[in-house]
Amino acid sequence: MAENPAALLSALAADPQRSFALLARDGASTVEVLTGDVVDVDLLADIPLADPSGAPREVLAMVPFGQVRERGFDARPDDDAPLRCLLVDAHDSFPASDVIDALPHDEIPLADAGFDIADDDYAETVRTVIRDEIGRGEGANFVIRRDYTASVEADPRVAALTWFRALLEHERGAYWTFAIVTPGHIAVGASPEAHVTAVSDGSADARTVTMNPISGTFRHPAGGATAETLGAFLRDAKETEELFMVVDEELKMMSAVCSDGGRITGPHLKEMSRLTHTEYVLSGNSKLDPREILRETMFAPTVTGSPMQNACAVIRRHEHAPRGYYSGVAALFTPREGGHDLDAPILIRTAYIENGRLRVPAGATLVRHSDPYGEVSETHGKAAGVLGAIGAIPRAVTTVAGTDDDAPRAERAQLADDPEIAELLSSRNARLASFWLDDQSHAAAAPPLAGRRAVVVDAEDRFTTMLAHQLRRLGIAVEIVPWSAASDDVVDAAELIVAGPGPGDPRDIESPRIRRLREIVARRVAGRAPLLAVCLSHQVLADRLGIEIAPLDSPHQGLQLTVDLFGEPAAIGFYNTFTARVLPGVTRLTPSEHRCGLVGEVQIAATERGDVHALRGAGFASVQGHLESILSRDGIRTLERLVTHALRGSVEA
Repeated sequence: MAENPAALLSALAADPQRSFALLARDGASTVEVLTGDVVDVDLLADIPLADPSGAPREVLAMVPFGQVRERGFDARPDDDAPLRCLLVDAHDSFPASDVIDALPHDEIPLADAGFDIADDDYAETVRTVIRDEIGRGEGANFVIRRDYTASVEADPRVAALTWFRALLEHERGAYWTFAIVTPGHIAVGASPEAHVTAVSDGSADARTVTMNPISGTFRHPAGGATAETLGAFLRDAKETEELFMVVDEELKMMSAVCSDGGRITGPHLKEMSRLTHTEYVLSGNSKLDPREILRETMFAPTVTGSPMQNACAVIRRHEHAPRGYYSGVAALFTPREGGHDLDAPILIRTAYIENGRLRVPAGATLVRHSDPYGEVSETHGKAAGVLGAIGAIPRAVTTVAGTDDDAPRAERAQLADDPEIAELLSSRNARLASFWLDDQSHAAAAPPLAGRRAVVVDAEDRFTTMLAHQLRRLGIAVEIVPWSAASDDVVDAAELIVAGPGPGDPRDIESPRIRRLREIVARRVAGRAPLLAVCLSHQVLADRLGIEIAPLDSPHQGLQLTVDLFGEPAAIGFYNTFTARVLPGVTRLTPSEHRCGLVGEVQIAATERGDVHALRGAGFASVQGHLESILSRDGIRTLERLVTHALRGSVEA
């Protein structure tokens, strides 16, 4: 450990070519100082976790949003912030109090400050996304951001150190408080969210992976948060649905990287100085390289949307400037016996300095019933949370005591300890599937469908990873195949095809993806080969049978419904904008009533209005809802019923 933090910090501030990072992690009372050379690489796999001699080394990587191109997702062509690696050659730790004393504290003047997009223009963007994206089945939720910008009238490195000190003094509850300074790029922030961590158990191929989906933003009122005001926020349907949707989205990622699919615990409160969020913790076990874990979890749905691939396309269509590092991660790879540990907080609540300009990005999660000016207010609150903490705008003052709400003092009582708040939080899990709440690390002794095999066709919604995990728990050997790789040979050879969900209009025959789904469904139905069709593919099957497809009056995005599925009630989660629809009271179609006479009679499970929730016929079954969702309390039971029917091949099964 270096003995003098003041001398070290002074030297770092004075040398414009020297790169460094200051980190205060997860409530620690120390500040870590990392220094070293910087290299930019193209791919996550290129992050150099070994030195030229082959010895493992520590690396801090700044991963920009544009890195989603590695997964084949959209990003603006001018979103070219580099994948930057600080190759750590010195790692010191100091008491936070000593660092605070050594850091500058003079006010940093700003000029020409304000949002780059006017409030009215941002509100109109919200309306457009709800109407043209969510309203047309492109996804459940999307995060569109705008930037608060200003000119920085001070040396950027001094500004970074000054603002880091302010965050240490005035922000509480952050997972990482940090200043990362490299040539041409400075980031200073207090991120509440540990996007993904991977901790080795000492062996080369075993890691415990955790993810921390956070959603809902409660902006503390004047006078501070109370159990009454927080309780009203926790009862809000939009906040609850947002959190469930992001948990579903991150479970998709966990199911892709963890052999046991991922288990959820919570919900918890993330209480910060000006904002409170709700959160869950997901955990599972993985044998993947930490760089591959990071790649498969790019990026948090809390700052992108779902489904992820389409969310990236929506962001490209509706944001007016590159994201840079916003919504990416800062990823610290630390050598351990058995490999490297990964600690990767999401880059939000962060101020950037580039070319003498301050930029504070702030986004809102847009869902089907978002209020445009409510989302405008949310971006103001998030930006103010950063700007107030660093002292760029006046800090909040309570109206009760007349004191600085962020001034250093003894910890305030945690609202999560209030009995009413604790009950509101715990009651949420009554709606959720016990499948994802229970420990899944041990396989069932005698799974009901052991020995069967399935191919899951991915239609650009990674709910398929959760479906595959559930199928494996039923004993089925599963392979996931992208729709573009699902050739006729693959489709014909599969014992069971599970045609998956995805975004879009099932009637859109101009879409290559929709056309291929239609071909796959038609091929399996004509051959009476076992088929399970889910959500979008259910709609494709219904259309094939001659059943009308229509848009819902209001999209069912993240909605839980209890429906009658062939004589058995089931609580199922829905994410659909379109529905198959029959006349009220219709429960069967005979061969003469549908287009596919070869399939025989078709059973229909529908609402009184005629919205079709499920179909069964000779060798096939389908369901509109997402049996794999955390909102599907009866999901695993219903999945077993429908798969068993499809494999038996008769409508009476």
